[in-house]
Amino acid sequence: MYRLGIDLGGTNIAVGLVDENWKITMKTSIPTCLPQEPEALADRIGRFVIKTIEEAQIPMEEIESGGIGIPGTVIPENGMVEYANNLRFLHVPFLKMIQKYFPFPIAGANDAKAAAWGEYLAGAGRGASSMIMETLGTGIGGALIVDGKMIDGFQYGAGEIGHMVIQRNGRKCTCGRRGCFEAYASASALSEDGKKAAEEKPDSLLAAKCGGKPEMVDGKMIFEAAGEGDETAERVLADFIGYLAEGTANLINIFQPEIFCIGGGLSGAGETLLIPLREAVEPLIYSRESEKSTRIVCACLGNDAGIIGAALYQGVKE
Repeated sequence: MYRLGIDLGGTNIAVGLVDENWKITMKTSIPTCLPQEPEALADRIGRFVIKTIEEAQIPMEEIESGGIGIPGTVIPENGMVEYANNLRFLHVPFLKMIQKYFPFPIAGANDAKAAAWGEYLAGAGRGASSMIMETLGTGIGGALIVDGKMIDGFQYGAGEIGHMVIQRNGRKCTCGRRGCFEAYASASALSEDGKKAAEEKPDSLLAAKCGGKPEMVDGKMIFEAAGEGDETAERVLADFIGYLAEGTANLINIFQPEIFCIGGGLSGAGETLLIPLREAVEPLIYSRESEKSTRIVCACLGNDAGIIGAALYQGVKE
């Protein structure tokens, strides 16, 4: 038997079938083509998935359930997407719109939570009792899993770890507050700090890597320049690691998870990111003298995490 996983993103719709060993046996994707009205987007997803299943020559009877990760707040009891900014959804019964295309039940979850669930079950968190997922992208997304259960909050909005304040009256965040974690430690924040540094230091290696165009600086350039000994990039990266460590340590002190998993685009830096981060976090956590301590690791499933997590979100939880 299989489970269907759909990862609905602002750019692409990824679809896959997950087997009984939690492995993806088939996957494909199409552009999302936003903006679209909810009914039109549901129709696009439904028709694409049916076509994909037919081309794979898998009988519908062999698919026991499905799930979709959505970039917004999803209320599973009534199938409502309460709010999804990138999709321009507000109180949309989207799961009911999709359900009519399939003979098996379709569950829904926030996309960050779906990806975290996939990593927890089949990736970096496999076998652990608890895990926090921290995704470093345009913002900082997150999910909290304790004793094998996702912490959803009473209205399914828990896990917005990017919007805890680490600097009172600090930088303005897109959420309207100041000093939020993601305003300092997201991939976007790192790039912005790198752009300013390259502009201030035009003779630096960082400035050379962007061809003298500071607006082109990204996280990869900063890591590369720092690795080659550029003082400007090293300073930017050190500040970033410091901010990231503050927020990470806060979360570890509150929840003390067995695994702290870092995903998103910056997780591609691997140990280059993790080694200094672990060193910065260690003196900030209360359990630093304990025999056991939270392990900080990178996500390992990549884009597959969203498909696997969406496919397994309902069945495994219940």
